[in-house]
Parts: sequence; C-alpha cells; structure tokens
Amino acid sequence: MSRKPDTELRRGWTTGACATAATRAALIMLWGAARPMSVGITLPRGEQPLFDITHRDQGDGWAEAGIVKDAGDDPDVTHGALIIARVRRAPGGVTFRAGAGVGRVTMPGLPIAPGEPAINPVPREMMTKIVHETAAEFGKSPDIEITISIPGGAEIALKTWNPRLGIEGGLSVLGTTGIVRPFSCAAWIASIHRGIDVARSNNTPHVAGCTGATSERAVQAHYGLPDHAMLDMGDFAGGLLKYLARHPVPRITIGGGIGKMTKLAQGARDLHSGRSQVDFAALAATFDRPDLTGANTALQALEMVGPPMAEWAAEGALKTVRAMLPESVAADTLVIDRAGTILAKAGV
Repeated sequence: MSRKPDTELRRGWTTGACATAATRAALIMLWGAARPMSVGITLPRGEQPLFDITHRDQGDGWAEAGIVKDAGDDPDVTHGALIIARVRRAPGGVTFRAGAGVGRVTMPGLPIAPGEPAINPVPREMMTKIVHETAAEFGKSPDIEITISIPGGAEIALKTWNPRLGIEGGLSVLGTTGIVRPFSCAAWIASIHRGIDVARSNNTPHVAGCTGATSERAVQAHYGLPDHAMLDMGDFAGGLLKYLARHPVPRITIGGGIGKMTKLAQGARDLHSGRSQVDFAALAATFDRPDLTGANTALQALEMVGPPMAEWAAEGALKTVRAMLPESVAADTLVIDRAGTILAKAGV
C-alpha cells in the first residue's frame, strides 16, 4: 500500500496516481536493471507520496510493475485493486493501451475519444511527464508504450457508471489531483456531469435522474429509456439541475421516493438526510393537518394524508425543478413507492 500519515479520515490515491507510480517503477526496471521496492512521484498539486511496489515482472524489451490501490477511508470500489503498468519501447512518443480490466470508450461525450483506452487526460499527462523525467534521468528516448491493466476490473466496472457512459470492458483510469478525499461528493457529481455530456453527444432527447435504484427502475421501465439516459442523481438534484441548465437536453424526468421528493418539493436541492430535512410543520400547514407535526417520516405523513400528498410532492418538486432550468427543457416528476409503483406524476 502507499504510505501516508494517519488521520481521522484517511485520504487515498487515485487510480491515475497509482498507474503513474507503477509506470515509474516499470521504467526503472526497463532502463535501470533494478527492481524498486517503492517509488515516489509528484502529484499535480505538489504532494509527493511514496508507493510500495507489490508486483514486478519483465521480459525482452518490456517491464511491468503493480501497486495495490489504497483509497483511504473513501468507499471506492477500486480500493484494493492491483493497478499494473507495463512499458515497452515503441516509436511515436508516449502512447497508451488498455490491458485486461481497463475499458475502452465507445460513445462520444467523454474527454477521451471513442476507440481510445479509458485513461483520462490528467492521468495521461502524469504518465507522459513521468516517462520524460525518467528518460532524461537514464539518458533514454521517451518512446514508450504504456499498457495499464487492472485484474478483475471488468467485474468491478459493473458496480460503476462506466457501462452507462459507454465505457466497455473494464474500469477507467481516473484522477485530477491524484488524491482521493474521503466521502467527497465531487466524484459523484462529476459522474453526473459526464452522463449529461454523453447524453448530449448522442442526441438523447429524454434523460432521467432518480434518487435510488427502485425509482430508477420504475422510471426507466415507464418511459423505455436506454441505459445512457439514466443519470445517477442520488441525493444531488441540485448538482444535476445546475449542470443541465448550462448544458440542456430536450427533456428531464426526476423520480424518487416520497421522502426525497417531499424535500425537493420544499425547495431542498441536496437531498441527503444529513443535509436537508422534511419540514413537518410546513406539511401540517399545507394540508391543514396539525397532527402531521408529530409524523416521524414523510412515509408516515403519506400514510396519514393519502394520495393527495404524493400528488402535492410531485407538483412541488416540479416547481423546484423548473425554477432551475431554462424554458427550453421540458420536465416532469414521478413519486414512486418502495415497491416501484408510481404514486403520482406531474409535468409534460
């Protein structure tokens, strides 16, 4: 694992940082006839972590090294994955290939063109820089082909947004700073943005953002939407709608359970339980039901009020959604119960 000081919540290192360090180690093996136990690299913001090398191999004209990714305390599906970089001499400067477990881009809208390995621009820049630095150190030409592999990556990728983004066959090599910050919302919101980019590039007329898996299945089935039209919104309604306002599509559906949709109807844009709450006093005033102030959950309030509350939540959520979007974007909202039944719909 990479070494870093312990804190209450440990940060970790991105796949791109691990791939860069592995590339450095493989180049030392290729050019220096040494098998380093650890290597250090400089990240885009100046941090200089040290990475332990856990895999080494080499043959005629090639060498490879591997690092076990440590994502710190972030719930990253690639935590513990082995990131392997194989380097070999090849004309044409620094080039990249996708090995086993690394995906290929198949749809437009991502920062990497279709047909290319799913290795994002900043990791490519980091690896290119490390090739040039190491080549200068050993007096070699920086004409190197880098193949990144992640054993088991195809299976891990099924737990990510990659299939919807048109990345097939494995994981992406990601990272802009090299650092994984624990429980950061940034990666999730960035994935929402990429989903919108892909939908726009493919002229998708109708997209949907849902608060969870049940509502997502219900909305997708109701409208017959393709996978790449489904944006993994989760709690980040505001993040989705702000980006959509600047990068519009013809139509957006927002779907969710009664709790999240009630908060959206009351004007909340971050629907996480730790960052917004249902205002039961306001609900009591809305429905002229003083007893609603004693409700513990929106679901309990729904049971007390009945269908009119689901209809109110759909209409109120629609008002919040429309307030954030240009008139050119058509919108509708669906309130869905835990069994996947649509309780109410508003809009379009």
